[in-house]
Amino acid sequence: MASASSLLSEEQFLCSICLDVFTAPVSTPCGHTYCNACITQHWDIADVWKCPLCNKTFHRRPEIFVNTVISEMADQFRKSLQLKINHNAKREAAEPDEVSCDVCTDTKLKAVKSCLVCLTSYCDTHLEPHQTLAGLKRHKLIDPVKNMEDFICKKHDRPLELFCKTDRVCVCQFCTESDHKLHHIVSLEEECEGRKAEWRKTEAEVQQMIQERQVKIQEVKRSVELSRGDADTVIADSVQVFTALISCIERSQAELIDVIEEKQKTTEKQADDFIKHLQQEVTQLQKRSSELKQFSHTEDDLHLLQNLSSINTPPPTKDWTKVNVHQSSPVGILSTAVAQLEKTLSQEMKKNLIDVELRGIQQYEVNVTLDPDTAHPCLILSEDGKQVSSRNMIPWYVQGILMTQGIFPLWNLPLKTERFSKCFNVLGKQGFSSGRFYYEVQVTGKTGWSLGVARESINRKNVIPLNPNNGYWTIWLRNGDEYKAAADPAVLLPVKEKVQKVGVFVDYEEGLVSFYDVETRVHLYSFTGCTFTEKLFPFFSLEPIDGGSNSAPLIISPYHLRFD
Repeated sequence: MASASSLLSEEQFLCSICLDVFTAPVSTPCGHTYCNACITQHWDIADVWKCPLCNKTFHRRPEIFVNTVISEMADQFRKSLQLKINHNAKREAAEPDEVSCDVCTDTKLKAVKSCLVCLTSYCDTHLEPHQTLAGLKRHKLIDPVKNMEDFICKKHDRPLELFCKTDRVCVCQFCTESDHKLHHIVSLEEECEGRKAEWRKTEAEVQQMIQERQVKIQEVKRSVELSRGDADTVIADSVQVFTALISCIERSQAELIDVIEEKQKTTEKQADDFIKHLQQEVTQLQKRSSELKQFSHTEDDLHLLQNLSSINTPPPTKDWTKVNVHQSSPVGILSTAVAQLEKTLSQEMKKNLIDVELRGIQQYEVNVTLDPDTAHPCLILSEDGKQVSSRNMIPWYVQGILMTQGIFPLWNLPLKTERFSKCFNVLGKQGFSSGRFYYEVQVTGKTGWSLGVARESINRKNVIPLNPNNGYWTIWLRNGDEYKAAADPAVLLPVKEKVQKVGVFVDYEEGLVSFYDVETRVHLYSFTGCTFTEKLFPFFSLEPIDGGSNSAPLIISPYHLRFD
């Protein structure tokens, strides 16, 4: 009951004119109560004496009576309200940077709402009439603001509750009857709803832009990670390459030292043999010299003459004037070794660099499958779309003649616009209009084929050269051993070993199409400086089966990622 009485007091002891607690309440003959000052001032300026609440008209100014009961209860309510205000003030006093209640007298409480009709800010307690009284509930409440004068028309001193779309300014009701009379006027709520709708759309666009940039950030981070991975891979590969080169140099150095040492040993052995033989002859000659010296001093003439023949005959000796020790030239050996080393290093470096390059581009391997809708009717495609071979049910030249005439005698295939009609060609299903991609094709057992990429708009109904001018970037094999790049004119490829598997790499933005012998790690050919403006598709072409040869299929290597 106490709470109900309190609620009743809040409703009954507020003057309907000033909207505050009664001060010196008086009652009219019709039974309604007002502040004495409020009803007196109201009737002083009125042409007709009416009750503001029930509109009862009095023919003469009625007498008013002091309402003692209401006066006492209003005093009690005012004291209770003041206690409540003082109690709340201890908890919710407005901070210097906050909007304070305009009604609070002692401690200014924090305002919770501002009224655009009353142009006043209220705390929770003083806001209650706006939440309970029917007349006040219609007032426009907003979040508390400090400068309420900004919501008042400077010219007419009225609330700015309308918006002029013509001049794009806020106006009051009086402005619409004067300066903005013929302008497009809407309520502030309507204008704000329109603006909010635009802002929501803009906010959605901004969010989209944020998401796009966040995705781009992730792409950049991913690119940096990939770049770091590429850098680490290249560093590791370079270490491997240069380690191999250093090993090659050290091996060549050891071999050179062995050659020089061996030659030196041969020279020394030859010299030792010569010296030994010479020393033997010196010993014999020294013996003869001693004999000659002895005979030259003898006095036994008979003995001298009897041994004359043996003395006059010199000991057997070799003619050493033309005999020389073969002296090896380390400089000549070194020059030869360096020349051979340069050749070996060049070959080794080229092989290792291509190996590194090939491993680098293999990370862009894509899953290529053949498109049956583009395949010439004389071609047979495997169910998984990874193999293609030629039919051999009728001679290939008969097939060609019939196909030229648009006749498909043995195969019930639809005449699709994307199908090749005169050449044994087929495209991959997957097209690429950006980035890099790589795929491998096994060509073992084939005597004729063409591989590469082709643009989407190529002519598929006529026989045309497979060169870049016509939208093809390919290499091909003819007659089992003639490899060429289909440039304009064609370029003969110096292939030493028969190619077993071809790797095809494309960098769309760079305008690059490169071909590799995967097994021997040899770069075959590159088309550079190309300009791509439409989708590129993997391209495959087979030569007809000739007497049972060239019957092996082209096989797209199984798709497997070589990186995480």
